[in-house]
Amino acid sequence: MLPAHANTEKPGFSGHETFAFRYGWLRKAMIGTEVSSQFFSRPLALVTLGVGKNMVQSIRHWGLATRVLQDVSRTDVAPTYLGQRLLQGWDPYLEDIGSLWLIHWWLVGNPARAAAWHYVFFRWSRQEFSKNELTDHLLEWAERAAVRATRSSIGRDVDCMLRTYLPGKSSKKGVSEESFDCPLVELGLLRPLQDGDRYTFVVGPKRTLPAAIFGYALVEYMNAVRGERRTVALHDTLYGVGSPGLAFKLSENALVELVEAVQVLTGGAIELDDTAGLKQLYLREDLDGTELLERFYEENA
Repeated sequence: MLPAHANTEKPGFSGHETFAFRYGWLRKAMIGTEVSSQFFSRPLALVTLGVGKNMVQSIRHWGLATRVLQDVSRTDVAPTYLGQRLLQGWDPYLEDIGSLWLIHWWLVGNPARAAAWHYVFFRWSRQEFSKNELTDHLLEWAERAAVRATRSSIGRDVDCMLRTYLPGKSSKKGVSEESFDCPLVELGLLRPLQDGDRYTFVVGPKRTLPAAIFGYALVEYMNAVRGERRTVALHDTLYGVGSPGLAFKLSENALVELVEAVQVLTGGAIELDDTAGLKQLYLREDLDGTELLERFYEENA
């Protein structure tokens, strides 16, 4: 799985049927594909999942958007290697918040399936935004990429993106569709401002982000951008498109703290160097970030 900046696919919009994904949905998507690679295109899905047609398509979409599933053909989908490891072994019910950070990393790194999510984390240059501002910029991005999209469809994507990270509004009328929070709300990455139509990222330390999950993302990013070099500027890991710094909304101090923890985890295979005021990360040896995930889940089983 390449991080977002390395993904050259055109931005993709809609597919979620206005639903943010819910607890249990990704595991249901995984189980469905074990029944058949064409599970989501068959009536069996309605019965097995116990939901309506739109929600079936939404579950399929979220499996693909979070990269726990992959397209095999026009009608067939199958688990990804890491998706299967996560949902059939490491943490099937996403009980460890580290798993939610991992899902978030996979999601925002998939502009072909989740353009609004990718854009707001990696390409939006300010800490605050309004729905209208973000919709305008996404529409311009779609036009530049020659992707057909309407303002109303992009607006629905923005609404769904917000529901992915913000708790639903309680209603005196009882439970509504919007009252089912997405698991990623737990990450605390976004909050509304007092005027009601503006939102801000929560930038700074992320105390629930495990060093191993950050390390996996960092290794993925470094391997994608460094080419033949062994170094990546710290600034790029903080502000570069597709970087863990932007994905997890880290301050520089928070990023450095996590990098130092990863340096210990990897036995110095990744090293932070500050020479003549230029902070760089050195990759001392080839690393597979999956090894960090393996170790994390073994230690937290």
